[in-house]
Amino acid sequence: MTRRYKVLTDEQVDHFLQHGFIHLPQAFTPAQADEWTRDMWVRLGMDPHDQSTWTREWTNMPHHKTELVSKFAPTAWDAICDLVGGAERIDDDKRSWSDGFIVNLGSEEFPPERTTHPTELKRWHCDGDFFLHFLDSPEQGLLVVPLFSDVVPNGGGTIIAPEGVGHIARYLAAHPEGVMPTAFPFHDIAVNQCKNYVELTGKKGDVILLHPLMLHTASRNHLRAVRVITNPPISLTEPFKFKRSSSEDYSLVELKTMRELGADASEGYDFKLVGERKEVVPLRLQIQAKWKAEELERMRVLKENGQKRGKQTLDEAWEAIGY
Repeated sequence: MTRRYKVLTDEQVDHFLQHGFIHLPQAFTPAQADEWTRDMWVRLGMDPHDQSTWTREWTNMPHHKTELVSKFAPTAWDAICDLVGGAERIDDDKRSWSDGFIVNLGSEEFPPERTTHPTELKRWHCDGDFFLHFLDSPEQGLLVVPLFSDVVPNGGGTIIAPEGVGHIARYLAAHPEGVMPTAFPFHDIAVNQCKNYVELTGKKGDVILLHPLMLHTASRNHLRAVRVITNPPISLTEPFKFKRSSSEDYSLVELKTMRELGADASEGYDFKLVGERKEVVPLRLQIQAKWKAEELERMRVLKENGQKRGKQTLDEAWEAIGY
């Protein structure tokens, strides 16, 4: 690559174009993570020292506060801008991170002495349950995963299938009429067409940036190590463009997509959607609204809710939010 980037090295650029993701170590501090997660257990209504109170294996928490990425994690922000083609291409409403944590606490059903192979997992997907998907959709311009806890092997880290970027890109190219988020053959692609899987592990404060078409799934937290992440979407001001007047104007995300479609940047790739873009209202918003009301009540009385509620497995949680 001849183009220069603000923070990404040549090695990181090459890694993204080959594998579809990069790992940024210590993009924010553990102290920042601790401050943001300070009230997490009160919000969950669980005791961090008593696993019998861990009544949900997986929780996609609603959020209460946000902060601009450029202030909270400036290196991550610069890397995000490098990947999508500049800050001017990012929607003003999608420049912040929130405390809407995704917490995977594991379950006694999945003991530490075993592992779960990625092909056994059922909730493979690409993010974006809130819009009709096209190859050039701007709503999900990048998948971002900040780590608010250490994430260790076999400890509930996200599993990705890098080959899936190409499979999903070709599927969307073949469906210019758009694809509903629940209509993709995600599981079939991940299990039957992909061979390489990567478990996203790292230290508290790391950030992983992934192509928006990256196939991924939550994994089993066999160690019951507390795993806390978020995955704030980056949305763009306009759709991706696969035919630009200069090859220097393509973003790295666009270049990766075109590479998977067998297109050269000098010629570009012709894509014309058929139909209209539209929003989708996901069921998860109803679930989160209920959880947020419960969190606010717990925080109001400043005590943890020790009441046990019915056990909810990860698969049941995913089904509840529409995946």
